[in-house]
Amino acid sequence: MNKSATNLSSPLNQNVLDSIYRNRRRLATGCAMLVAAALGYFAVAGDNGITVYKQKRANDKQLARQIEGLKQENAQLQAHIERLKNDPEAIEHEARARLHYARPGEVIYSLSDVPASKPAAVSSAPASAPGK
Repeated sequence: MNKSATNLSSPLNQNVLDSIYRNRRRLATGCAMLVAAALGYFAVAGDNGITVYKQKRANDKQLARQIEGLKQENAQLQAHIERLKNDPEAIEHEARARLHYARPGEVIYSLSDVPASKPAAVSSAPASAPGK
């Protein structure tokens, strides 16, 4: 029984091997296409694919703009510090604006930014004429 099973499988195995050998180019082309499709997918949608690259590139540009804005603000603040260190008029301006300082003899009037509430309604009834 063991010998007959080996004899039956042997021609079958030989036919399968012959079929694979004859179609080897088709099989290789199919495998190459599958590998190319997998590589294409990972190149576009993978962890380091094109979409992630574009997102990181946009994030990099946004951070560069933010850094440039902070550098400009820093330069303005440095210039303001230098003015406060060296210019008495700048010091006086800051003292007047922030601390409400005044020179002797000056009067400071403060106006609120909030509009005053409506005044009470004045009676508009006609006044009676005296002597009638």
